[in-house]
Amino acid sequence: MIILKSAIFNKYSNVIFGFSTKAGENGAPYYFNVSSSVGDDPENVNANRKKYYEGLGLTNDNICYQKQIHSAVVTYVDKPGHCGESDAMITNKPNLGLAISTADCTPVFVYDKIKKVIAGIHSGWKGTQLNIITAALKELKDKFNSNPEDLIVYIGPSISQDKYEVGKEFMDIFDSKFIKKINKKFYLNVSGINYKRVLDFGIPKDNVQYSTLCSYDMKNLLHSYRRDGIKSGRSFGIIAMKGFYGK
Repeated sequence: MIILKSAIFNKYSNVIFGFSTKAGENGAPYYFNVSSSVGDDPENVNANRKKYYEGLGLTNDNICYQKQIHSAVVTYVDKPGHCGESDAMITNKPNLGLAISTADCTPVFVYDKIKKVIAGIHSGWKGTQLNIITAALKELKDKFNSNPEDLIVYIGPSISQDKYEVGKEFMDIFDSKFIKKINKKFYLNVSGINYKRVLDFGIPKDNVQYSTLCSYDMKNLLHSYRRDGIKSGRSFGIIAMKGFYGK
């Protein structure tokens, strides 16, 4: 099992963060998969989750999940388990991990170092079209009085622009500077759009770590639905905060 860490979150001792990979003892087609909705053997999924969570110092009783629906819905959560349909979760509760499932889409994780609030965001092209990232950041600002200058952001591994071919109609959906045309084919930079929106919100560039790891290219490390199709596993990016004041 290989867990990816974030250099920017490593600076904060009370932040727990990890991003699971496909690397592990499980074989094809799902490998080290932590999703229960892709057809993998439930026993394997549960064993993988247990191992992964323990690697972060957590258990299943610490994790909050959402049914991701490619929306701009943001949910506040205060207890573990399933929180319903949404694509972003926010909490100010310690010892509660927010699990974001991906296999090409852009995952974004946020920590307010002053207000002690975290967010986990899932942004595929539909969520990016609906601007889920700004919706979540606005929720932090409006509901928790978060100052953009205090927000620490990690944009995790996702499919790169060079591997994400889309239809010509996407030219009418997104700014053309995020679409590259090569030999009559069109390629969309989803993570780049989200990165720009993070900066446009007023978050300092030094507060953002933007991963350039491509889920499609890194076939021995990362899951990719675009590359592997229906029988592909999923990664969980998880962010949590350790208990405050010794709790």
